[in-house]
Amino acid sequence: MLVAAAVCPAPPLLVPAVAAGAAAELGDARTACSDALAVLAASRPDLLVVIGSADTPDAAGPYPQGSPGSFRGFGVAADVRLGEGDGDGDGGTPRPLPAPLAVGAWLLEHARWGAAPLEGLAVAADLAPAQCLEAGRRLAAREERVALLVLGDGSACRTLKAPGYLDERAAAFDAAAGRALAAADTAALAALDPGLARELQAAGRAPWQVLAGAAEGAGLDGRLLYEDAPYGVGYFVAAWS
Repeated sequence: MLVAAAVCPAPPLLVPAVAAGAAAELGDARTACSDALAVLAASRPDLLVVIGSADTPDAAGPYPQGSPGSFRGFGVAADVRLGEGDGDGDGGTPRPLPAPLAVGAWLLEHARWGAAPLEGLAVAADLAPAQCLEAGRRLAAREERVALLVLGDGSACRTLKAPGYLDERAAAFDAAAGRALAAADTAALAALDPGLARELQAAGRAPWQVLAGAAEGAGLDGRLLYEDAPYGVGYFVAAWS
């Protein structure tokens, strides 16, 4: 059963070494992420699953504890691991974490996570809502006490300088997502339109809908700890418990 969840944004800019001179701009977001992770630790989970969008089609799927990640593709010689271990799964060469899961691994390292075993799940960006919900239900059934760290962004079209340029629909989409995350409203998250999310480059849609499936019937309360749109991208931090 799902006992807690933390929702955090997924940009590598959350990592100070990547942000460099702009690191202070997301300081409030990092603080909120730390607060959300504290809620996860306090829930005493048996398993923590880190969920994010797959940044390439072949990156979708599970990632065992210890899977390696890197921010070298962003010009920074910084490496992370998803908890302790070698990440080799069945004995093969471990797959590198996609960027959102690498951000999650960095957040957990920064928080010195040791409250429970952990693993990752990268969700295909185009996964249908019904499949996302079912994936979440399966995760929640894995252990008696399951917690989720969900990495995902809102629209990338909030301003003229945003990655997706300005789209007048973006603010309303993000407002709906923010209300759902604040209220732990699983039905509202499940109702997010995947077509609109794709047009607005909202990479959090699929991971949020996995969360919605996992939280069905769990009776969790939500708190929105941070909401802003730096760089024209909707960022949210929420804690459910």
